[in-house]
Amino acid sequence: MSSWRNPLRDERDKRLPRIAGPCGLVIFGVTGDLSRKKLMPAIYDLANRGLLPPGFALTGFARRDWANEDFGEVVHQAVKDHARTPYRPEVWNQLSEGIRFVQGTFDDDNAFDNLAKTVRELDEQRGTGGNHAFYLSIPPSAFPVVTKQLARAGLAEQDAEQWRRVVIEKPFGHDLKSAKELNNVVNDVFPEDSVFRIDHYLGKETVQNILALRFANQMFEPIWNANYVDHVQITMAEDIGLGGRAGYYDGIGAARDVIQNHLLQLMALTAMEEPVSFHPRALRAEKIKVLSAARVPTPYDETCARGQYVGGWQGGQKVPGLLEEGGFAKDSKTETYAAITLEINTRRWAGVPFYLRHGKRLGRKVTEIAVVFKRAPHLPFDSTATEELGQNALVIRVQPDEGVTMRFGSKVPGNAMEVRDVTMDFGYGHAFTESSPEAYERLILDVLLGEPSLFPMNEEVELSWEILDPVLYNWAKQGMPESYAPGSWGPPSADQMLTRTGRHWRRP
Repeated sequence: MSSWRNPLRDERDKRLPRIAGPCGLVIFGVTGDLSRKKLMPAIYDLANRGLLPPGFALTGFARRDWANEDFGEVVHQAVKDHARTPYRPEVWNQLSEGIRFVQGTFDDDNAFDNLAKTVRELDEQRGTGGNHAFYLSIPPSAFPVVTKQLARAGLAEQDAEQWRRVVIEKPFGHDLKSAKELNNVVNDVFPEDSVFRIDHYLGKETVQNILALRFANQMFEPIWNANYVDHVQITMAEDIGLGGRAGYYDGIGAARDVIQNHLLQLMALTAMEEPVSFHPRALRAEKIKVLSAARVPTPYDETCARGQYVGGWQGGQKVPGLLEEGGFAKDSKTETYAAITLEINTRRWAGVPFYLRHGKRLGRKVTEIAVVFKRAPHLPFDSTATEELGQNALVIRVQPDEGVTMRFGSKVPGNAMEVRDVTMDFGYGHAFTESSPEAYERLILDVLLGEPSLFPMNEEVELSWEILDPVLYNWAKQGMPESYAPGSWGPPSADQMLTRTGRHWRRP
């Protein structure tokens, strides 16, 4: 028989949606906010889009005294409250047939034996084929006991005919030493290619658009280097405080919570070389090269900044400072704002600083990557003609108004030659009729497909801690973080970081 394939059909096949094969998902920590607001709705949205198999199975594990029907009602309410796509009874009815619940605690052998029995029954009843992912939406301190229980109950066993995968949420440790210990604990049970570390920012359409913007367009890549780029700013700002999150956040802080994972991953995607392909191994290799070449220059007191918001007025409302929030110690040194300078010692980026910042109670909620270009070497205009001209910039807006903005100089209408900054804007909501899927939709589907491109691996996690650990060690030796007012853009030391080099932070 001929092995010839129609290349046109092959191209059509590449554009077909990726649909998961027979499989099931087990969620630990199923009673938490993440599960209710993100995971359960994402699973329904995938089913509604036809991307899950008809026999998909969802199993919850928790201490609650629930029957399958009770858990099904919890999922149903989460879908009604938080799903992105319209509710369709026929989709829900098919999904609900595969919903199961197992009661127990993490140290309960009988509960995990019952889970193994439930998984086997689902293989028979739903045709899941022995393919199951285990989502650990639980504190990292519980990883050792849960992974050991999965191994003891035979739930981690896989072969050529079936797969088992584990999904873990950040934080991936609190420093390099603990990250290595955590990686060893997980890898004792699951091989690295079966471990999926969730960073939900990497699932956002706009983050993935960084790769398309750079490598699908000849107009950007030739100037994406130190010859033309002056500096890069990566910002994740939030306008809310930390009320109710003391149990998680106190002692963690802004740098560990966001810079170590989200922002360093965004930096790696922005700075990496073109991969030989978009195969996961090739993509990860280029990110690792960037992280290996990155470092925070000294002295840290000048190249980094940290702050803690105080009480005051924000948006016409009086808000408490961190030390007045419930659950935080009155002498807590936990920073709610962190900014660092990074140097990337490669030919492409030598001499180009990357500025990363994250904070709570800032001026507005926004995440963006701003590539700021050098000024033109010669301006053939009178100095008065360009007084209001800034630097060209390409800004990738990750959230909330997803898109790309270009800032450049243009002549002001009139008889005089006067040049001012103007912007050209692309917005996802205007350019495409289909709304962007939630990040967790994309990431859960990638787990079920065994597509690891968007998930950091051991080496990436450990390199990120190697970059950040010296800064955290330096801060630990110092006193309280600098204060900043709610609704501002951080402490004065953050502005001084850039003004020392003649630069300034963007106001998104």
